Amino acid sequence: MTRHGGRRSQAERDAVTVEIGYALCSAAFAAAVVLGAVAGPALLFELPGTFETVLLRTGMTLATVLFAVRTVAVLVRFRRAAQPSQPGRTNPDS
Repeated sequence: MTRHGGRRSQAERDAVTVEIGYALCSAAFAAAVVLGAVAGPALLFELPGTFETVLLRTGMTLATVLFAVRTVAVLVRFRRAAQPSQPGRTNPDS
């Protein structure tokens, strides 16, 4: 349902689908980069057991948290974005 109680148009549903895809892909990329940066040395080099375990667990934890935060942030920003009042028109300030 839209804010006015009507059904969403196909364009609105498509925009939501694209935004969800973008949120998931960008979150997965950011999480992979963080995981590689933090846990990468433990995977590439032979480190002492405890240090290797700490790096791997820290990397996995940070990647998981970053994935969730990035996904939520993108979707909240999309929801709050001011949409033009008429299709095909932009705000005068843009």
